[in-house]
Amino acid sequence: MDDTTPVTPAAPVAGLPTQEQILESLKVVKDPEIPVNVVDLGLIYGVDIDANGVVDITMTLTSVGCPVQDLIRADAEMAVGRLDGVTDVSVEFVWTPPWGPDKMTEDGKRQMRMFGFNV
Repeated sequence: MDDTTPVTPAAPVAGLPTQEQILESLKVVKDPEIPVNVVDLGLIYGVDIDANGVVDITMTLTSVGCPVQDLIRADAEMAVGRLDGVTDVSVEFVWTPPWGPDKMTEDGKRQMRMFGFNV
């Protein structure tokens, strides 16, 4: 997925969460160093749900050497794993395209400014 491709919803399958529901569940996941969730930070590059309820999340982090990568992965797996119909969750971190503040949602930018970050 290139840096201009937004996460696009797939057709819903009965008994499985939608991509929108998965993204909403991921809004509880935050980098402890940044007070904004991973969705509004623009860290989620892709969400795939197969017919068996397996969810694959492709995401990035704000830096390659992020010391809380394992915590963010575990939080994302736990948040999505709670959804009805989900049987397994896999999180893959990618570094291309690299993350930048331009990937943030307007809500994410607003939250960052509230906490004194210059975006």
